[in-house]
Amino acid sequence: MLKFVKSHMETIEGVANYPMISLMIFFVFFVALFWWVFTATKEHIKEMGELPLDNDQPNKL
Repeated sequence: MLKFVKSHMETIEGVANYPMISLMIFFVFFVALFWWVFTATKEHIKEMGELPLDNDQPNKL
């Protein structure tokens, strides 16, 4: 099975670009997430942290 996949992937032109593109998407996503975490305000983080404990809305079970 692996031999079939490997031989099939070798016939696709430009297949070596896909791992690099996926690595770049992965890297950009986590850099953006890292930036968002460090620029978020303390009030927003506190509000989001208390959201599960908020009993103003009834349970929707």
